[in-house]
Amino acid sequence: MTYTVDDLLYLMARLREPGSGCPWDLKQSYKTIAPSTLEEAYEVVDTIEREDYDHLREELGDLLFQVIFYSQLGKEEERFDFPAIVHGLVSKLLRRHPHVFPDGTLESRVDDQDAIQDEVKVRWEAIKQEERAEKGVMGVLDDVPVTLPALSRAAKLQKRASGVGFDWPDVSGPIAKVREELAELEAEIDSGDKQAQQEELGDLLFATANIARHLKIDPEAALRGANRKFERRFRYVEAQAGDQLGSASLAQLDRLWDQAKSKE
Repeated sequence: MTYTVDDLLYLMARLREPGSGCPWDLKQSYKTIAPSTLEEAYEVVDTIEREDYDHLREELGDLLFQVIFYSQLGKEEERFDFPAIVHGLVSKLLRRHPHVFPDGTLESRVDDQDAIQDEVKVRWEAIKQEERAEKGVMGVLDDVPVTLPALSRAAKLQKRASGVGFDWPDVSGPIAKVREELAELEAEIDSGDKQAQQEELGDLLFATANIARHLKIDPEAALRGANRKFERRFRYVEAQAGDQLGSASLAQLDRLWDQAKSKE
């Protein structure tokens, strides 16, 4: 037997059924499960980046369950349900892809996709701008989610500004800005002003995210990769140092670090 989405919706309704459901699930709200949604999304990304595809299906299921949970809450409050979520999503994707569905229906097709290739990006941005206007979002930066990870949000803000011409023509501008911000941070380190140091460090990180955007690199993915690399190398150092880890000199630890690098 293979379970279906309908089975999952029924299971979720049972978990939230007063009197016979799960006490934990019955206590939850949009806000209380939001942290779990972020965690599950990150676990999906982590699984993909580690190329652990054997567990990807499971992680995607955990993420899907978050959507099912929200849809049950919406149904109970008569705000929306799962079919409404699906309908809204399909409608939006049809609207955003006139180069695939020219009549705005699932059945319609474009005969010559190559002929409109150059128009796709322009159309996409125009459609999204129309959608923002319909929601009452008028400012270029107004609907960039504040809950995005800081580096991702920095790149998103920069991309939006770039869309209206506020951008350097190439990556040399952001690189020069990083050098400028680093010099300003060094000056504030000498001054001892912690608040100013924090501000300048933020400017430096923002400028670094701009380099990533110009290089078409996701800054969050780049930093996650650097984190994994540091963990891998430090674990080697830890394993080699053993009980001497806390008492070893920095020079000794650096030699072990170089060994870890040489083994990659």
